[in-house]
Amino acid sequence: MSQIKKDQPQAAAGTKPRIATVTRETKETSITATINLDGLGKYDVDTGIGFFDHMLEGFSRHGFFDLKLKCKGDLEVDPHHSVEDCGIVLGQAIAKALGDKSGISRYGFFILPMDDALILTSLDLCGRFYFDFDCRMDTPSVGAFETQLAREFFYALAANAQMNLHIEMLRGLNDHHKIEAMFKSFAKSLDMAIRPDPRISGVLSTKEML
Repeated sequence: MSQIKKDQPQAAAGTKPRIATVTRETKETSITATINLDGLGKYDVDTGIGFFDHMLEGFSRHGFFDLKLKCKGDLEVDPHHSVEDCGIVLGQAIAKALGDKSGISRYGFFILPMDDALILTSLDLCGRFYFDFDCRMDTPSVGAFETQLAREFFYALAANAQMNLHIEMLRGLNDHHKIEAMFKSFAKSLDMAIRPDPRISGVLSTKEML
């Protein structure tokens, strides 16, 4: 719920920031998310799950995405619906903000260390969903966040963004460190994949569409 404050231009001169808002209303959750892919890492996040807020804030800050996300979910049941549905909404917002993906680098990867944890993330904004998650958790929860929900979040996000996403744990002992490294590694990979490349005309595909 805190926010990074920094005054700089948000996009290169003559370019339009890639911004999208998505709202999802069900009997289980009510979520609205706005993402600016050409932001500065500002965030305003409130899901009612402290550790999850911390992870989304890290995603925003380390990927330089401006993110506003509000979720009211049935936490009296458990955090599952809130976390999964936030993945759905954020994935849809990323896809919407990217538009036809003209001129972007398309691929991104990052190996991120966090103390004992070392996480590899690799992704392709290809318009086709595939997800692989090779990470072991050793505890049932971090705070009110069930550790198995890390997989559910990234699965939902990748499916709704229509991306190919691989997350692999190369090292790791502490589940807090593992999950935080996942969110930051994903952020850095996405930041790489969405960057414009002046050498690319249209989209980076022999099919001429992504």
